[in-house]
Amino acid sequence: MKRSYLAALLLSGIIITGCGANKSSSSKESSSATENTTAAVTETAEQSAESTEHATAPQQEVGYEGMTAVAADELNDGTYDITVDSTSSMFKITACELTVENGTMTAKMTMSGKGYDSMYMGTTEEAEKAPENEQIPAVMENGVSTFTVPVEALDKEMICTSKSAKKQEWYDRKLVFRADSLPLTAFKDSASHGIESIDIEDGEYKIDVTLEGGSGKASVQSPAVLKVTDGKAVAEIVWSSSNYDYMIVDGEKYLPVNTEGNSVFEIPVTVFDKKMKVSADTTAMSTPHEIEYTLYFDTSTLK
Repeated sequence: MKRSYLAALLLSGIIITGCGANKSSSSKESSSATENTTAAVTETAEQSAESTEHATAPQQEVGYEGMTAVAADELNDGTYDITVDSTSSMFKITACELTVENGTMTAKMTMSGKGYDSMYMGTTEEAEKAPENEQIPAVMENGVSTFTVPVEALDKEMICTSKSAKKQEWYDRKLVFRADSLPLTAFKDSASHGIESIDIEDGEYKIDVTLEGGSGKASVQSPAVLKVTDGKAVAEIVWSSSNYDYMIVDGEKYLPVNTEGNSVFEIPVTVFDKKMKVSADTTAMSTPHEIEYTLYFDTSTLK
């Protein structure tokens, strides 16, 4: 009787152990299947999101009101950093070098990632009909795509299309290569807009000044005080807020000349009757940000 009882217990243990092993194996298979299904759903969702984002991404404004096209023959030969506006938030350009040589311009654009493998300077319809050797292939540098494209003119909307590396579909954009982001020395007629072009004696004057750039919320006081000493012009720039802690003009940093009230700077005026590129650092955001602006000093308003 005792032996029969022990045999029954042993047999029961074997059956339980066997069932446990089958359950564990089944659990692993179920978990693996779940993971595969989740991965497939995630991949499908990502593809759907990419397609939706391309289709619904808002079109951003490019250029500025009243801009006039600038041709290569108006610029001195050389290589310059330049700002590029894009109508698509998906086509993000983090840096661009403009090369001017013998009356032609090309731009090397560095993208924020490697989502596009080809470009064409024209519409999607034109790109699809064009031979492959007329498409502009991406060149990988430091893990991101770069494209070198011909530039017809600055301050002019240029239509281009780019092909998604993943979906192999073309998407149209408009680009504007901003002339106002170039240094003054890039322009052949820069000398004709300096202080020497104005018949003015040393002294203190007032001149209308217009600010452009940033979010459009900032402004500067106009007219501004203009001081001319030994043939050099310095303008007093009074901002509409106290949040600016320095300005940059031609690579030089200038600090505020006041400690209370709205930020005030005294900066050199390198060009009149033409947009002058400056930068200003604002502390109004969660972290300080340098913002690019232009100032336009109108000599017809000198008093």
